[in-house]
Amino acid sequence: MAELIGFVVYLLQLFVYVIILQAILSWLVAFNVVNLNNRFVRGLLTGLDRLLNPLLRPIRNLLPDMGGIDLSPLVLILGIMLSQRLLTGLAMDLLA
Repeated sequence: MAELIGFVVYLLQLFVYVIILQAILSWLVAFNVVNLNNRFVRGLLTGLDRLLNPLLRPIRNLLPDMGGIDLSPLVLILGIMLSQRLLTGLAMDLLA
């Protein structure tokens, strides 16, 4: 059971990396470093948006309007980190 929890913690860490990738890519597009006319960039950003928007939309609805600053990825990452710590503690309890 502890191995399964370790695997889930690993998958959650990979998901955090995906969230960070989406945030950095959106900043690069916003500051016109990367152009959306590039098919690879447009496809990657569209895929990441489709993957993450169902998770970020409820958080965006709860947060107040910050004038163009989106803190929902940060809140999602903090929630994932909390889940990882709880799962790690559960795995330690199972091993003891």
